Amino acid sequence: MKRIALFVDVQNIYYTCRQAYGKQFNYRKLWQHLGYEGDVSQATAYAIHRGDDGQLKFQDALKHIGFEVKLKPFIQRSDGSAKGDWDVGITIDIMEAASEVDCVILLSGDGDFDLLMQRIHQKYGVETQVYGVPTLTAKSLIDSVNQFHEIDASLLL
Repeated sequence: MKRIALFVDVQNIYYTCRQAYGKQFNYRKLWQHLGYEGDVSQATAYAIHRGDDGQLKFQDALKHIGFEVKLKPFIQRSDGSAKGDWDVGITIDIMEAASEVDCVILLSGDGDFDLLMQRIHQKYGVETQVYGVPTLTAKSLIDSVNQFHEIDASLLL
């Protein structure tokens, strides 16, 4: 059975699904679908912690599905901008997992991950897949993986 490592850029998926469809992503449906593809041996969701009740319920739901949830604090800068980026953490975790699995799946539209996905495929021979909103996923990321899955109505709540 194919061993799958799943990594979710929660903020990216939340905002792209909201922008493109006005809906939320259905993590349970994805998990069920991947169960037919193989064994999800590792699943990590990377999120920003704001501490509000809705977010805590969402994080608990992810844990109940089977995700490890990693949180960073939400940082509001004095100029009004915000910081909460998991790119380096996601990259480190994917690099560490790539030699242990047959397939790495990333949920993100962020083109910053294109070199990472190319590298793990070349170095470890691991299959690479990305799930993203088609109109909001970097072409470089789509081109960097073995398979791109469009997030469409079938994966939304």
